[in-house]
Amino acid sequence: MTQAAQPGSDEMFCWSCGSIVKTRAEICVHCGVRVNQQTSMSGTQFGGILSTEYSEKSRVAAGVLGIILGGIGVHRFYLGNIGIGILQIIVTLITFGFGATWGFVEGVIIIAGGKWRDGDGKPLRPHGQ
Repeated sequence: MTQAAQPGSDEMFCWSCGSIVKTRAEICVHCGVRVNQQTSMSGTQFGGILSTEYSEKSRVAAGVLGIILGGIGVHRFYLGNIGIGILQIIVTLITFGFGATWGFVEGVIIIAGGKWRDGDGKPLRPHGQ
């Protein structure tokens, strides 16, 4: 019978893959996910495993809004990024509509699973979670 490895006093479990990593590590050497203090502060510690607090905003809704109405920054307003939403409106007006490509591309990236955060800095929930 094998015992599960327990982290030492200067170690913790990686929140992504569960491997033991040093507490001061920036990146998990096993899966490559960032595990530094900034990540730790946005999550909650449960039994040595870090659980990230995700945004209540929908990734699909933000992506669809970006694809359809991205030129006027609706997806940015939805996520709480008001300043960038206003900037997208200005760029679209100045470029006579060509700036709408910016919002369209962002919408595709959001739906494709890009690492996006809402206005409060919380990451959007990954697909399937």
